[in-house]
Amino acid sequence: MNIKRLLIFFFATLIYALCQMLFSIILMKEELWHNFHIQLSAHYTVILAMCIADYGLLLFLNRYLPYSKNIFYRIVADIAGITVISLIVMGIFNYLIYEVLLVPQAGMPSFLVKFAFAMTTNIPILLVFELIHYFQSEQKAIADSEIAKRKVLLFQHETLRAQINPHFLFNSLNVLSSLIYINPDSANKFTKALSKTYRYVLSLTRQPVVSVAEELDALDAYIFMMRTRFENAFTFTVNKTAVCEQHQVIPLTLQLLIENAFKHNSATEESQLHITITIDSDYITVENNIQPSTPADKGGVGLKYLVKQYKMYGKEVIVAHTEHVFMIKIPYIQS
Repeated sequence: MNIKRLLIFFFATLIYALCQMLFSIILMKEELWHNFHIQLSAHYTVILAMCIADYGLLLFLNRYLPYSKNIFYRIVADIAGITVISLIVMGIFNYLIYEVLLVPQAGMPSFLVKFAFAMTTNIPILLVFELIHYFQSEQKAIADSEIAKRKVLLFQHETLRAQINPHFLFNSLNVLSSLIYINPDSANKFTKALSKTYRYVLSLTRQPVVSVAEELDALDAYIFMMRTRFENAFTFTVNKTAVCEQHQVIPLTLQLLIENAFKHNSATEESQLHITITIDSDYITVENNIQPSTPADKGGVGLKYLVKQYKMYGKEVIVAHTEHVFMIKIPYIQS
C-alpha cells in the first residue's frame, strides 16, 4: 500500500513539474527541447522540496492551529507559511544555480517574477494537501461515529440483559409474591414500579443519552422497589445544588451505580447503607458508606461499562474512595 502511494505521489509531482516547466518555457519564450532534462530535473526538485515543506507545515498547523480552533487565523497561517517556504526554496535554488553551477544571470527573470511563479506553484500543492487531510478526517469521523454507534448498541444490549437477568427478576418476583398475601396494596405499587423500570429500560433502544430529569424519574421506581425489599436497611438522599435537570447523561447511570452499591455492601437496620446523590453544575456525585458484603453475583454491567461509555464521549468518570466512603463523579455528556 505504501509503495502504491509513493508511485502515485511520484507520478503526480512529475506531471505537475512538467506542467510548471511548460508554463515557464511559454512565459520565458524559451525553446522547448533546449536542455529539456535539466529543466525538468530542476522543476521537479523544486516541486519535491515544496511538497515536503508544505506537508511539514500542514502537520504543524494541524497540531497547533487546527481549523476547528480558528478558521481565519489558520488561513492567514497557511498563506504566511507558503510565503516563507517559497522564499526559502527560491533562495536555495538561486544559490545553487548562480553560485554553485555558475549560470549567468543575464536574461533571467526578476525576483518578483520568480517569487510570483513560486507562489503560484506552491499554493496548489498546499491546497491539495489540505483537501486530502479534510477528506481523510471526514472518513475517520464517519468511521469513529459508526464504531461509537456499535458500542452504544452493545452497551444498551448489555444493560438490558443485566436488568432482565434471572437474579434480578427472581428477587423482584420473590418480593412481589410475598407482598401479594401480606399487603396487596403494596404489591400493586411494587408491580407498577417494576413495570415502570422495565418500560424505561425498553424505551432506551434509540436513546444514547437521556436527561437528568428522566434518570431521576426512572430512579424513583427503582428506589421504591429497593425500599420495599430492604425496608429500613438503607437511606437514600438526593441533593441538588444546581438546576441541571436538562443536562444529559448515559441511560441508567444512576440505577447502575445504586445497584453497584447494594451489590458490594451489606445493608441491615442495625448497619444501614447510606446512599447520597449530589447534583451540581459539573458532576453528579454518587457516594455510599463502605460496608463490604460477602461475595455476590458479579453479573450485570457494573462500573466498568459506564467508564467505557463515558470515554466514548471524551468524558472521564472519577472514582475515589477512602476507608469509609466510596464516591463516583459522573460528568455530563451535554450541558
